[in-house]
Amino acid sequence: MRKPIPILLMLAVATWAVLAQTQASKPSEEEPIIKVDVDVVSLFCSVRDKRGAFVKDLDKESFTVLEEGKQQEIRYFSRETELPLTIGLLIDVSKSMENFIEIEKRAAMQFFRRMLRSKDVAFLMSFGSEAELLQDFTNSPRLLQKGLDDLRLSVPVGGPMPSPTGAKQRGTIMYDAVYLAATEKLRREVGRKAIVLITDGVDHGSRVKLPEAVAQAHKSDTIIYSIYYSDPRYAFYGGGDGDLKRMSEETGGRVYHVSGRRTLDIIFDEISEEMRSQYAIGYTPSNPNKDGSFRRVDIRTTNKDHKILARKGYYAEKTR
Repeated sequence: MRKPIPILLMLAVATWAVLAQTQASKPSEEEPIIKVDVDVVSLFCSVRDKRGAFVKDLDKESFTVLEEGKQQEIRYFSRETELPLTIGLLIDVSKSMENFIEIEKRAAMQFFRRMLRSKDVAFLMSFGSEAELLQDFTNSPRLLQKGLDDLRLSVPVGGPMPSPTGAKQRGTIMYDAVYLAATEKLRREVGRKAIVLITDGVDHGSRVKLPEAVAQAHKSDTIIYSIYYSDPRYAFYGGGDGDLKRMSEETGGRVYHVSGRRTLDIIFDEISEEMRSQYAIGYTPSNPNKDGSFRRVDIRTTNKDHKILARKGYYAEKTR
């Protein structure tokens, strides 16, 4: 059964509407070591050299972590690439993405088959004029394929785009979808978490703003990888990769552009390699105050030629 998810569910603290069918629960597992202390800030980062190749042989002493400019003591460190992974695949099914849906279905299924291992899980969500959970957490290729088969266009009554007068219709609720995935699906999960977002970057009618979506990704410790996939016929309606860059770079991900030479399959392979090449770093902040503020974090290595991909900070939220 496919259910539109009311956005009021997102704005009021409520439970995500699940599919009517029995959903596979997340496999039991030990928490990653960097989660044993509630006061530990956990970070995942990848490192590339000046040629763009992943650097996978660094040790703890190779890294320096700064919070608001002050060096922090790294308590936990791992090059372990087998930490459980939770992935949310969010696919834009608005009118401007109509020609790509079949390609997305095929490429996404190949991605799941290559990416997911025994302790990993994924969920599938589409968004257009509504956000829709097509498949809840599962490790089953069969259920993920069924969810992908259910991808359909989602356009508002009266047309797929904003009116010429500038009245804002609910055409593509990209920010709402990211916010909802982070708060209702990923916030309570442990281990490595990522949102893979396929879209042309257009947002028309979201209830939340871009900064709110980014903030919730931070609070759920979720990396956003954005895949920019656009149809030139709809360029008039805006979009572009600007907002995608902000969401991805702030949370430790990046934007991938689909082109003739860089197909969706190739990009999915690159994302898979990225997520399997991460370091896990944990530290206890020297500032113990839980005041709800955003703390900027900077990770460096002893090699100045290294390029590090990691989230830009975290929220020091009060203990509930």
